[in-house]
Amino acid sequence: MTQDERWLAQWKEVMNFMEVNKRRPSKFVDEERGMRNWWKHQQKLVNAGELKEDRVELFKELLEVGEKYKHINQYQ
Repeated sequence: MTQDERWLAQWKEVMNFMEVNKRRPSKFVDEERGMRNWWKHQQKLVNAGELKEDRVELFKELLEVGEKYKHINQYQ
C-alpha cells in the first residue's frame, strides 16, 4: 500500500464516520482519537502549505462536511 492509498483510506474512514454518526470525530473517545489526530495534522500541513495539491482538494471537501456537523453550544 502506497502513502497515497493510505492517505485516501484514512480520508474515506473519516468521511464515512461523519456520514454515519452525523458528527466529527471526538478527541475524548479512544476509537475516534486517531481520526481526530489525523484531521488536525492534515490541517497543520494545509496551513503550512506542505500538503500535496491533489490532497488539498479532498481535504477541503472533508472540511465542508465537517462544518456541517460542527459542535453547537447548547447553552447559548
